[in-house]
Amino acid sequence: MASSFSFEVLRSTAANAPRRGRCQTPHGSFETPAFAPCGTSGAIKGLLPEQVKATGVELILANSYHLALRPGSEVVREAGGLHRFMAWDGPILTDSGGYQVFSLAGKRSISDEGVRFAGPDSGEALYLDPGEALRIQRDLGSDIAMVLDECPPADASDKQLQKAHERTLLWARKAREIHESLGGVERGQALFGIVQGGRKQELRTDSAKELVRLDFDGYAIGGVSVGESKEEMRRVVAMCTPILPQEKIRYLMGVGHPDDLFHGVLEGIDLFDCVTPTRSGRNNLSFVPQGKLKIRNAKYREDFTALEEGCPCPACTQFTRAYLRHLALANEMLAGILQSLHNLSFLERLMASLRERIDEGRSESELREWFSLHYPGWAGS
Repeated sequence: MASSFSFEVLRSTAANAPRRGRCQTPHGSFETPAFAPCGTSGAIKGLLPEQVKATGVELILANSYHLALRPGSEVVREAGGLHRFMAWDGPILTDSGGYQVFSLAGKRSISDEGVRFAGPDSGEALYLDPGEALRIQRDLGSDIAMVLDECPPADASDKQLQKAHERTLLWARKAREIHESLGGVERGQALFGIVQGGRKQELRTDSAKELVRLDFDGYAIGGVSVGESKEEMRRVVAMCTPILPQEKIRYLMGVGHPDDLFHGVLEGIDLFDCVTPTRSGRNNLSFVPQGKLKIRNAKYREDFTALEEGCPCPACTQFTRAYLRHLALANEMLAGILQSLHNLSFLERLMASLRERIDEGRSESELREWFSLHYPGWAGS
């Protein structure tokens, strides 16, 4: 498939200010700022593709590590690629397995050459290096591929951060060279670099500058939401965005709470992804303007109002809090399905509202005032 990948900034005032854009991919475009839910194993848990799309989602994420283990990237390739395999006709971004370097730290060995995982899901070992991570993502046929990186934990020592930083850049250079040797973005798959460096400003700055020199199709900020405070995460984002090029898309990885999306947008982030909205829904936590609503609480036993007034999702237009509580206490899977749909709708409506206000030229102070008024439970976070 020939490339039709591009990113256009439609409105922006500064390098680290709210901005409005549009990203074109071989499988259609998505408007930014955007939130992408995680279909880690090739599915948004419990939801049909058409249900996901109805919430406003335009882009989804899948994980090449998990898909390489099961069913195997070759199976997906033979099925016609991930879009056909999972019946999603919109854009797909695939992660490289770098997050599993962090999350499976006790079940992998790592060197400058690559990383070997014990394969906790299937019992089979999986080896990843920059080239293998790209091969898997080529098999999957995603529109956007990520370089393999080393994601250090929030409490990593300075020595660990330095080594992870150096290794991430080493792998990024190799991935960029391999990607170009195979035809680059023109063969139908964009490649994003990932800024690492933990909490250290000098490492983050060096990482961002070196990745910009390598001229990736887009840039991600990784290594956040791994145990650090919200303040620390926002400080890291503020370090990186002024260095990343204005004309390239910026992606904050693994972030999905409404307040974090809002603050990321204020710093000039274009794209977010996270399992949070659907995982919260499956655990009977619903996003509402006042914060997270715990539907199992007894006070909702005879509450016959909607989960959120004015929300167009099925949970809010067809059912009541009392019914959702009943489903949750009865362990009916419909409880998780409905709340997952609601949480996705909540975030997609937030992003759509932010796009509209950025289009209107609202200032940062006006955006903060609007967020405090309409999302009071999240504004203080």
